[in-house]
Order: sequence, then C-alpha cells, then structure tokens
Amino acid sequence: MTQKQLDESTAYLRGKGFDAPEIGIVLGTGLGKLVDEIENTIEAHYNHIPFFPLATVEFHAGKLIYGTLEGKKVVVMQGRFHLYEGYDLMDVTYPIRVMHQLGIQKLFISNAAGAINLDYKKGDMMLIDDHINLQGSSPLAFKNVAQFGERFVDMAAPYDVEMGKKLIAIAERENISLKEGVYASVVGPQLETRAEYRMLKILGADAVGMSTVPEVIVANHLRLPIIAVSVLTDECDPDNLQTVNIQEIIEIAGNTEPKMVTLFRELIKEI
Repeated sequence: MTQKQLDESTAYLRGKGFDAPEIGIVLGTGLGKLVDEIENTIEAHYNHIPFFPLATVEFHAGKLIYGTLEGKKVVVMQGRFHLYEGYDLMDVTYPIRVMHQLGIQKLFISNAAGAINLDYKKGDMMLIDDHINLQGSSPLAFKNVAQFGERFVDMAAPYDVEMGKKLIAIAERENISLKEGVYASVVGPQLETRAEYRMLKILGADAVGMSTVPEVIVANHLRLPIIAVSVLTDECDPDNLQTVNIQEIIEIAGNTEPKMVTLFRELIKEI
C-alpha cells in the first residue's frame, strides 16, 4: 500500500461526489438494509474504485454508498472483505483508510457473530467492549507502516467509550436489548469445533466472528473513534452443538437488522 494508491482511490470517489463524509459505516453479513434509509445516494462499485479489492462473498453487495442520514454525510461499505476470501489484512482494511482520507471522523461497524456466552441468544445484539485477535497477524505488520501513523498503537481502549455509553442509553430508551461483551475474531471460513468453542469461552470471548478486528486496529492507527455491534445469529454451545445453517444466519441477521438501524440512526442524530 502506498500513499499514491490512497490518493487515486479518494480522487476517484471525490470525482463521483463523495464530498467530506462525517461518518463511515461498515455493514456485516445480512445487514445491508441501512442503505435504504440514506438520502441523495451516490454509489461506487468496488470493482470501479482504483486499488479496491473485490467482494467475493455472494451475500455481500460490494459497493460504497455516499449520502445523507439524519442530516449528516455518511459513507457506507455495503459488503466488506475477509481473510478467508484470500485477501491479506492490508486489503481487508484498505477501505477504512480510504474512508478516513475522504474525511470521516467516526466509524460504525456491524457484524454477524456466534454467541459464545450462553446467556446471549440468537437475535440478540452485542456492543463490542473489547476484542481478542485470533487472526494470526496484524494489518499494521508491513514495512512502511510508520508513513501512515504510529507503529506501536495503544489498544487499551480500542472502542470509543462515549459513543458506547450513548448507544446503551439509546437502546434503553428504544426498549432494545443490547448486551455488552468481548468479540473474538478468527480466520474462518469454517465454523468452530466444539473444542474451539470451549477454548474461546476459556479465553473470555462472548462472541466469535471472522471480521471487524482488523478494521478496528486500523481505525485506532488512524485515531478514528469507533463503535462496533454484533448481531448474534447462532448459539455456540459445545455440549449441544447444532449444525449451522448459513441461510438461517442471514435470516436472523435480517430480522434483527431494524433494531440495529434504529441504534445507528439515533446515534448519528446525537453525535
């Protein structure tokens, strides 16, 4: 990755009308409907943006959407990138750097995840308070990283506390159940074994997924305040493990999505 590549990507998007967005949003599996709420939209497909990776997961749309939501300019990733698609961590996080260079001042992330904490159920949402990186590397582990920011990024509080408090208050006000917990990020694409679910519980994870943590690391590298919410789409009880149905996961995410849209919309109003 070079600054010249970032400049070309952002110049293309500015040329299409992506003008000074305030908030960046990353939408996870089955969570694409937020874009229906955006006014005056402009779209840019990933395969048209210079140096962007291509989304290969069939239920990820693969485009950046710019517009206005609750009176604020937003840029939304409808479809993200994953290590399991064969990308490296710099590819996975390249769009975060582009959105930052476009001008975003805050980042919202959503994902679909499995519930390790057995007090959490399918259809619950979880505000990520902390995470465990089990993807085996870092998106900051490249030679010229110091050209883009501090190499040794502090991760004592990777998620923005003030936005988190606001989101919890919004959830209470809107009568939406919002748990809090630790998200573990694994490579995938295979689901976990019973032994792996037991290990994750011992490590202190409340939920597990295959995304988000690389994006959060880069956001911290860029000193970009961030919140992340998981929609819990399956229950990972190693003693009663059910075969996972991907279509069911997408359906549960879709059913829970209106609540997530409400949380994000109300938060955008308040910041």
